[in-house]
Amino acid sequence: MGSPGLGTGNSGQRLGITEPISLGGPTEYDVIKTRELEKYLQNVGLYESQEEAVSREEVLGRLDQIVKNWVKAISRAKGLNEQLVQEANAKIFTFGSYRLGVHGPGADIDTLCVGPRHATREEDFFGELHKMLSEMPEVSELHPVPDAHVPIMKFKFKGVSIDLLYAKLSLWVIPEDLDISQDSILQNTDDQTVRSLNGCRVTDQILRLVPNIQNFRTTLRCMRFWAKRRGVYSNVAGFLGGINWALLVARICQLYPNALPNMLVSRFFRVYTQWRWPNPVMLCAIKEGSLGLQVWDPRKNPKDRYHLMPIITPAYPSMNSSYNVSSSTLRIMTDEFQRGSEICEV
Repeated sequence: MGSPGLGTGNSGQRLGITEPISLGGPTEYDVIKTRELEKYLQNVGLYESQEEAVSREEVLGRLDQIVKNWVKAISRAKGLNEQLVQEANAKIFTFGSYRLGVHGPGADIDTLCVGPRHATREEDFFGELHKMLSEMPEVSELHPVPDAHVPIMKFKFKGVSIDLLYAKLSLWVIPEDLDISQDSILQNTDDQTVRSLNGCRVTDQILRLVPNIQNFRTTLRCMRFWAKRRGVYSNVAGFLGGINWALLVARICQLYPNALPNMLVSRFFRVYTQWRWPNPVMLCAIKEGSLGLQVWDPRKNPKDRYHLMPIITPAYPSMNSSYNVSSSTLRIMTDEFQRGSEICEV
């Protein structure tokens, strides 16, 4: 079950880079089985309570207010005139499992603070904002990691775990309705900003490229739960992490656009048992982009040729999200797909 090479265009309203395998809709049996699957996922505690959902919303609102105050304070300290201080703005975006709508109780929220060109990462984000947070009674376990591949600030706000990244755009003023899916926002930004924006851009793109978000979410919750149970959910250990599972599930949703989750789960196993790695899994054609950022391309980049299980991110600049996979972890996962497929057949 290969996938087409690079550069296959996307035509019309079709989602993905190939025609769907089947347009078949659900049977009565599928409807019943999907209901059972959803009930099972609820019973094993994969959904948060209404209370927790509300408290997360409040924390995010509060965080957005904090970064807005922060950017005004540093604008004033840098001697910008009062009008610019009033216009100064920063904005919080979410990504990862929270943005995809598949997070469980107690999961951390991946967040991104987008700031203007005069708000620096070192001095202002890891300096001034860190100081502001450290003085707040609601904030605990504040832990900055400025030297990480993607610099991050980790903390708990009223008990909710937050991972906060920073992206410094080349704009003087960050509009409240900023669309970060536009490639132009990557212009004149540093590598850390491109990497920090990547999480949000990829998550939003996935939600755009699946035919039915609700079916995608239920299927992804199920596959994440399965992967954790089978011990194959870990980027660090050479298996797959959250974003990889999301991309694999999204591709199955594209191939069976009218199927319900019970069918999508069994098709997931069938398709990936037959997949001919290292053919890449892609949700859309890879864009070259006009900004000259390096994209995944084994024809041009020798190191891309060594990737064993390429799962390509759909936002520019497209990268392989699963470069950690080794031949032994790929073999284990292939066996697990096979096992899952056999159980589904039964």
